[in-house]
Amino acid sequence: MKKIIIAMLLFFAAVFVMLQYYFTDIEINKYPDKETVVKERAIEHGWVPALLPDSAYDIEETHDVEKDQLFGRFYYKEPDEKALIETLKLIPESNGTYEWKGFLFKIDRETNMVKYRNKLSK
Repeated sequence: MKKIIIAMLLFFAAVFVMLQYYFTDIEINKYPDKETVVKERAIEHGWVPALLPDSAYDIEETHDVEKDQLFGRFYYKEPDEKALIETLKLIPESNGTYEWKGFLFKIDRETNMVKYRNKLSK
């Protein structure tokens, strides 16, 4: 009887560990424009960078609170490009990667799309 109880406890412990590993706390959010991002408080939560241009649209972000990982992208209208790039700092020898506060950015000027992610903690 004691062996059965120990086996059951080990089984449930293994199932618990597997569930924790496979079902992380990942959340994906989509916003049509900056107004919605502000309304949903995504900037306050740190999921979307505060330098988001006013013309930003089709905004998506994916974050995993447990692993402290954040990925996102947004599109912007051409008139906001100059101000956006002036706000960012180009990382030398990074193949076009920019940084601003706790974020890294890649800009596709042909499609007016910005991909971003958080800097990983060391």
